[in-house]
Amino acid sequence: MKTILNVIWLVLSGFWLFLGYLLAGLLLCITIIGIPFGIAAFRIGVYALWPFGYTTVERRDAGAPSCVGNVLWLVLAGWWLAIGHIVTGLALCITIIGIPFGIANFKLIPVSLFPLGREIVPTDRPFASSW
Repeated sequence: MKTILNVIWLVLSGFWLFLGYLLAGLLLCITIIGIPFGIAAFRIGVYALWPFGYTTVERRDAGAPSCVGNVLWLVLAGWWLAIGHIVTGLALCITIIGIPFGIANFKLIPVSLFPLGREIVPTDRPFASSW
């Protein structure tokens, strides 16, 4: 089931999200200071390309630099990305067929708010619960 959802997601919105995050990552990698943020944008882009069957977890060894970077990311880009995913997720949840895709957009919110110090891991279920 997750393969079918991923293919539909890829055709309808995943490819465009991937291209957007890829472009943002390339622009961020122009400066040396922006390289960690560019790598985070690439990571989000790959996750946005194929979200079903994967989830994000916090890395406990991330440390203080990722915390500072997350604060900068949140102020400069994170809010706008999260608002975009919320609006898109709500719009997709209007129809019954769109609910899984809306939930996939909601899964992208935590990683779009705080991308540094997160890791994308596979799950056995398309919608992993954190408990």
